[in-house]
Parts: sequence; C-alpha cells; structure tokens
Amino acid sequence: MANGPLIVQSDRTVLLEVAHPDAESARHDLSVFAELERAPEHIHTYRITRLGLWNARAAGHDAEDMLATLELYSKFPVPPSVTVDIRETVGRYGRLVIERNDEGALVLRSTDPAVLTEVAKNRRIAPLLIGRPSEDAYLVDAWARGAIKQELLKIGWPAEDLAGYTAGTPHQISLDEADWSLRPYQHEAVESFTQGGSGVVVLPCGAGKTLVGAGAMAATKTTTLILVTNTVSARQWRDELLRRTTLTADEIGEYSGQVKEIKPVTIATYQILTAKRKGEYAHLSLLDALDWGLILYDEVHLLPAPVFKLTAELQARRRLGLTATLVREDGREGDVFSLIGPKRFDAPWKEIEAQGFISPAACYEVRIDLPADERMEYAAAADDDRYRLAATAPAKIDVVKQLVARHKGERILVIGQYLDQIDELAEALGAPKLTGSTPIAEREELYQAFREGDLYVLVVSKVANFSVDLPEASVAIQVSGSFGSRQEEAQRLGRLLRPKQSGHTASFYTLIARDTVDQDYAQNRQRFLAEQGYSYTILDADGLATAPLASE
Repeated sequence: MANGPLIVQSDRTVLLEVAHPDAESARHDLSVFAELERAPEHIHTYRITRLGLWNARAAGHDAEDMLATLELYSKFPVPPSVTVDIRETVGRYGRLVIERNDEGALVLRSTDPAVLTEVAKNRRIAPLLIGRPSEDAYLVDAWARGAIKQELLKIGWPAEDLAGYTAGTPHQISLDEADWSLRPYQHEAVESFTQGGSGVVVLPCGAGKTLVGAGAMAATKTTTLILVTNTVSARQWRDELLRRTTLTADEIGEYSGQVKEIKPVTIATYQILTAKRKGEYAHLSLLDALDWGLILYDEVHLLPAPVFKLTAELQARRRLGLTATLVREDGREGDVFSLIGPKRFDAPWKEIEAQGFISPAACYEVRIDLPADERMEYAAAADDDRYRLAATAPAKIDVVKQLVARHKGERILVIGQYLDQIDELAEALGAPKLTGSTPIAEREELYQAFREGDLYVLVVSKVANFSVDLPEASVAIQVSGSFGSRQEEAQRLGRLLRPKQSGHTASFYTLIARDTVDQDYAQNRQRFLAEQGYSYTILDADGLATAPLASE
C-alpha cells in the first residue's frame, strides 16, 4: 500500500502512525507476530521477535501471511533483509520434531542432518539424548521431554511436539447449554487448543476464559487438575463449572491452604503447589494423585517459577494455559512457549469489544503536581525511595475523592500498591478495604455486596488484580502500582471489561505524580494496553472538575 500506516525498518522494528485511517487494521494484523515496545502519542514502535514469529507460526500463520501484512500496510518497500529474516526464522519452527517411535520411546527427529548434528553436540542437550536409532533421529530420555524443548528454544531451534498425550482417566463432562452457549470466539479457542493438544489461549479479561476452560474439559472428557492464583479464584471456578457444566459438587474438589480434597476435577492454588516443608515441596503428590488427562493453568502469565520446573515433568499431560496477556515481567515467555505450549488462539481486545462481548473503556492519566515541600523531599531522596514517595503522594487522596464524587452511583474500585496508602484511602473515603490479609470469607462477602449494589466503593490491594468476577464495576482508580508492570495494567483495566447492564463506557484512571519516576513507570505500564488499541487521555488534576469524560 502506498502511503500506508507502517514503516518497516531493517532492524526488525516497525513504526505505526497512530493517526492514519488504517492504523487500527494494521495494529490488529501486526499484533499477531510483533510486540509493542513504545507507545507515545503519534508513532508506536513494534518489534518483530523470534518468539513472536514462532508463536504466530504455531497458531497457524505462515511467513507469507506475516509478510503480506507488512507489504499491505507499509508506506515504503519492506527491507529485503527483513523478508529473508522472517522467512528463515519462521522456517526454523518444526524443523525438529519430538515424537514417539513404534516402541513408544521419545525421539527427536529432523529431515535436516546438519540441524540434528548441531543440537546433538550442544553441551546442555547432549546429556538428554540416550541413543541414535537412525540417521534422522535421536532417542530422548523419557523424563526429558520438557527439558529438551526448553534447551532447543534457547538455541533457536524450537521443536514441534508431536509425541502425543496420555488420555488420563476418562470422566464424563459436558457443557450444560440449556440457556447459554459458547460465543464464536470461545468455540474457536477450544477447537484451536484441542487440535494442537497443548498451548495457550489469550483472551481479554471479562471475555470468558473460564468458559474456554470448561469447553476444553468437555472436549477432552478426562480427569482435570486446574491451577489458579488464589482461593477466591478457586471458588469462582467451582461455581462457574457447577453453573455451566454437568459436573456436580461431589465431582469438584478444592486443594488449597484450607481444604485438601482430590476429586475427578480438582482446583488447586499455585501457592499450595509451591509450598515447602523442610525444604521440600510438600504437595507434589497432587500431581500424581490421579491420572490427570488435562492440566489447566489459569492466569498463566502469573505462573510462579517453581511451577515451570514441575510442568517440565508433566509433558505427557495435555496442558491449557489461559491468560489476558503473554507478557511476563520476569522475561520467561519462552518457558510458557516450551513447557505449557505455544499460543493457540489470541483475540484482540478491541475486536471482542466491537462484537459487544466486553465493555468499551476510556483510559485517563491524571497528572498531579506535588506541593513544594513534597517535591523537595522527593528530589532529596535516594533512588530506591523515590517511587514509593511519588506513588503514595498525599495529594493523590484529594483527587481520588473528586473522582469518586464525580462518579457517584457507579461501582468504583480504588486500587493501591502500599498497605499504609490503602488504609489512608479507606479512611478518607469511608469505604471498606480488601488486602492480602483479609480473610477469604470476608473477601467473598465484600465482593458479593459490591456485585449486588449494597457497596459502591471498594479499596483494594493487588489481590484484586486477577481472577475476580465483579461484572458491575465501571470505574477503577489506580493510585499506585507495581512499578512498570504491563501485566498488572492489563489486569486492572480487565476488572472493568465485563459487559455492563447499563451499556455505558467504563472509566479507568491512573493517578501520576508529574515529573517523577511515577510518570516514567506509567508509560511502560501502558504499553500492553496501547498494543490492544487503548489510548490514554491526559488530564491535569487542577482542571479535573471540568474535564469532559467518556462516561458522561
């Protein structure tokens, strides 16, 4: 396309002109295989990475599809070096295949002798190989299926895993669709997973990832271990499965700090699986308690590092990861790819919004000037203390009160990172607070009161970032966050995206202390949402009372 919205550069960065009339279409197609790096007002910068290309290839997009996107939207010819690089990088996926031979042993096979020789000579891969039955294959140690995939990815030769999966103990599970049905994209996500065998489904918060999990369970009809972030999430999964499937309460067990049940469908928390006693993981027996045919990982972007190690030994089980974002702040996206599986399905947030399945949302960054004495304290502080001083600036409390008053009658979440700040906010607003120390029963009571409209303002810590079903929340005020965490920004906006009965646009506010690291971190946090098509309107705290808002 002459004069398209993209400029493709030879270093594999792609510039997107935000104001171009075709920018949204280009963003949609580009995000399949490229990651947003920077998102200022006018020009967004994407980078084409190897992992992004391999994830796209595993999801069914070939190199020609990706190049066609670049050629369609590029303002100038795509550099020949980028064309060659994309073809060659995508062509690396699947040159090595892990499968089983006639005796059921694991083999690493390739039709390219040079590649096979190269990987077999690698000092970290060689110990995992235990024989060479033919010129085109090596035997792989039975325990090393996950480990060899990790190592192959690190050296740039991702293997396609075709070794199959144990069926597990059959267990009858069906969807109870008497008064509902899977949405088209949920059905497509289930199909993409079952055809691939293992992998990750990426859907916006509020788009029904739990129903995709239920659909996968109904498709595989086997004993299932579901791993979730916390006990509240476990109980929400249980309630949803009881409501949406033919499973009964006797068939679903909770395995958490409070309850230790093992049933055909068992829901366990990451915390309990990684709990240690005398230096040893105390609950590893859960992984072999039943012959699981499916292991389901909720919020896979939050998967604790020890669970990766455990997952490396579970490669014979089907694995489904569910997440709103593959972004991990620890950089372990490669381990998700190699151990849980590649991305099988990804629906852009704005696409689901356009279909009416999640609420539209307007994002605002409210910039606040620190008073002179606080500004001087910040300037004189050590580097390690500056973010906390900026994030917890007392001036933010008055702005929160203004916003709560302006949205009177709506259900509002006020979100903070620091417990002393949460205490101050709860007192200033006369609202209850919910933190990690709030007992499970009290959390559920507060959530229920919020859902039913008996409670309109709730002050929460990061425990509410994920797996909390609050469909009527229409305003979130983020007072402080986890430095520059993109995944956290996505989760917090996600609290607002469940469709509203009122149908109006949700409002997501981030309060920023101007000219501080608070502002710098906010720009990084916003990158993921900018990739999804959300833009932030900058508001000045002094003019907040008269600023026009999308929900008004």
